[in-house]
Amino acid sequence: MKQKTTNPEKVEQQKDNQLFSRISELIEQARGRVASVVNLTMVHTYFEVGRMIIDNEQQGKERAEYGKSVLKELSVRLTAKFGKGFSVDNLQNMRRFYNVYSIYETPSSKLKNNKTSTNEISTSPLRNSDAVENSVDKIPEAVLPVTQKPLFQLSWSHYLVLIRIENQNERSFYEIESAANNWSLTYLKRQYHSSLYERLALSRNKEDVMKLANEGQTIFKPADILKNPLSLEFLGMEEKTSYSESEMEQAVLSKIQHFLLELGKGFLFEARQKRFTFDGEHFFVDLVFYNRLLQCYVLIDLKTDKLTHQDLGQMQMYVNYYDRFEKQNFEKPTIGILLCKKKAGALVELTLPKDANIYAAEYSLYLPDKQLLQQKLAEWLDEFESE
Repeated sequence: MKQKTTNPEKVEQQKDNQLFSRISELIEQARGRVASVVNLTMVHTYFEVGRMIIDNEQQGKERAEYGKSVLKELSVRLTAKFGKGFSVDNLQNMRRFYNVYSIYETPSSKLKNNKTSTNEISTSPLRNSDAVENSVDKIPEAVLPVTQKPLFQLSWSHYLVLIRIENQNERSFYEIESAANNWSLTYLKRQYHSSLYERLALSRNKEDVMKLANEGQTIFKPADILKNPLSLEFLGMEEKTSYSESEMEQAVLSKIQHFLLELGKGFLFEARQKRFTFDGEHFFVDLVFYNRLLQCYVLIDLKTDKLTHQDLGQMQMYVNYYDRFEKQNFEKPTIGILLCKKKAGALVELTLPKDANIYAAEYSLYLPDKQLLQQKLAEWLDEFESE
């Protein structure tokens, strides 16, 4: 048998390629760390600039008009010395940044301090590497206020969005979620404009609403994955047009990544039109997901018409089948969700037993009216207060 000969030049080339790849990876990681440290240093610097501006304005009598002229002069001089980034608008943003974040410990700081006592959902800090974990320690002391050293973990662009959120609980929620899940600026804006906080809050009791502000979205029980409504604006389907359930399903599948993000944490897609058979009859579940945090199957049926008690009975059958024939012993009971235009809560409550693991969830084909949801949430919380 002829023995294969090794080409020495090829071996050397492979070694050179491996060396190049390892060095390239090291340089890219280093650049990522440097960028993160620089970004965090800039955020803390802007916080301190805001403090200095406010301290200056608070000296003596009310200086509102005088303060404006000071900012203009300051902007001109700082821009001449340091270049872009010190416009009057940006200096006003720094002042606002300090005003917002000087009054309480940053949620991302709480997130880091409590990470040993929370579940995995709220323990993924925004970092490119372990080296960035203590990057706040690399920031010069002169940059930080003497009285308080808040721990910021997001970019300045993120904070420009956050400081415009008036409700402190809502702002805290978005900051925690952005840091824990490494949200991009675009994704933060999408979640804010889709009213994620209000939609989650309206699906919870008062105690769980308070947890949203302190811990972000945590997943411990089936109800924790619900939103009211589910926002499907990314499908690009007109609200006024009538669609069949198969058309809706196809639209969801064509945007499955967006749909998974909207469903929320821990969801994995398993199958569409999952068939099971008994007594010689075939049945099909529209969409089958698995939630790794709850460790259970999640079955979703899409309903474009009015929800009926037959729909609920059919979902109960699907859930029973999965619990008896698909679920492993270590897994939790299956969840069934009927995704519909109008959920008819009274019908669900009267049709299903109280311990049923089945939910009706509304969907919207456009971004919900944020002001309307805020009003609903305020009224709902007032009802709790009056009880």
